[in-house]
Amino acid sequence: MLAHVIRKFNLLVLTLIVLSAFSFSLVYLFPGDPIVNLTGQRNISQAHYDALIQMHGFDKSYFHQYWYYMTNLFDGDWGYSFSSGLPLWQEITQTFPASIELSSYALVLSLLIGVPLGFLAGFQHHKPADFGLLAASVIGYSTPIFWLALILILVFSLQLGWLPLSGRINLLFDIPHQTGFILIDIFLSDSLYKSAAAKSALQHLIMPTLTLTIVTAAIIFRLTRRSLIDVMSSQYIQTAYTRGLSNFQVVMRHGVRNALLPIVPLFGMQFAVLLTNAMIIEVVFSWPGIGNWLIQAINQRDYPAIRAGMLAVSTLVIIVTVSTELLAKLINPELVGKIHGKS
Repeated sequence: MLAHVIRKFNLLVLTLIVLSAFSFSLVYLFPGDPIVNLTGQRNISQAHYDALIQMHGFDKSYFHQYWYYMTNLFDGDWGYSFSSGLPLWQEITQTFPASIELSSYALVLSLLIGVPLGFLAGFQHHKPADFGLLAASVIGYSTPIFWLALILILVFSLQLGWLPLSGRINLLFDIPHQTGFILIDIFLSDSLYKSAAAKSALQHLIMPTLTLTIVTAAIIFRLTRRSLIDVMSSQYIQTAYTRGLSNFQVVMRHGVRNALLPIVPLFGMQFAVLLTNAMIIEVVFSWPGIGNWLIQAINQRDYPAIRAGMLAVSTLVIIVTVSTELLAKLINPELVGKIHGKS
């Protein structure tokens, strides 16, 4: 087990090094002068231009520039945004929690919906309930997420008027930024209207969370259903029946537990997909997360913000994926070997 953890840690470190190298190289891959892309300063004198080259180490080797870049990253100096003039580390730490909050709520809700329905369809394999749920999952999985978000806005916001159109909370509430998670910040605030603010935040959460949940729950449903069908048709399940165990004992002791184990490592991958979808949804609902911030940076050609945002999102996805696989290894030491053996 320790050897597997060490291998995964080495893989994580190596992947992050490659990712940081790619992030560093973006300053040369963006169109235009690398100095202009990095500093945003145009129409400057030659003396000022030469000073910027020396300050950022562009007059030295690529390895020295990369070392300078990594040193600044660990020091918290990620550069400055062209559009706002604020430090990028500050902007990322302010916007990232909103994306994580939205993705986490959607993931929990997707598990609460997708796993039970997957078990129901698996136990009703090749029956009308299975066919109906499978057809619904195909529709949910195939529906473009931005189109689904627009439909929800049209129905529940514009026509029925039940839910707010966009944003994270009503502008009447002034909630100080502490953790970045809106419900926690409301609880920690000194506002006299905490209940009203929490109600407003929950109303703003419903449509973007529901949009992400529909697509993600359909994926989790299909994974759970397939896993349960494979487990219930395995040899050891038939052996358990021949030993005289009741159907309830076989299902609870062997079926459900063993069906969940293979899909645990896939939850990390689903979080990556979920976070990507959340970045799209943030634009539709004007949710102040990292996705909406990145889209604005792309539109404004804010190259330092694009580079820093890409690095932050990719790092989180890699860490979550590796951590989930390690968790699956802790739950079932034989699982990872079987997965790699099949691959």
